[in-house]
Amino acid sequence: MPSLSKNQVELLLEPHIAQFVTLMENGSPQISPVWVDTDGENILVNTATGRLKTDNIHRDARVAIAVFDPMNPYSRVVNISGLVSDITELGAIEHINTLAKKYTGDQIYQGHNNHETRLIIVIQPTMITGC
Repeated sequence: MPSLSKNQVELLLEPHIAQFVTLMENGSPQISPVWVDTDGENILVNTATGRLKTDNIHRDARVAIAVFDPMNPYSRVVNISGLVSDITELGAIEHINTLAKKYTGDQIYQGHNNHETRLIIVIQPTMITGC
């Protein structure tokens, strides 16, 4: 499995919106803008149950993520293809709050819905390009 470089990790830790691609039942791509994170090895996406991307992942674990720095989009870009290795509720609320702080400055995620279960999608890279 490929490893993220220092520059790729730095880009992923910055507050840039990622494009997250899952596969529909007919094989066509479905793209969602998402907040993204990394543990230095895997890519982490926070979502909730009942979302189209979550349904797609349960059927087909192949995904892709693209992140670029809008100030330097051709030199500071990372494209990752990978497999979802885990979907967990553990730490998901804390994780969305961490992402909210990263992306909005808010200590608590303002879009929290008590009728949804937050999830962390863990993506293990199989191919990495850029940066």
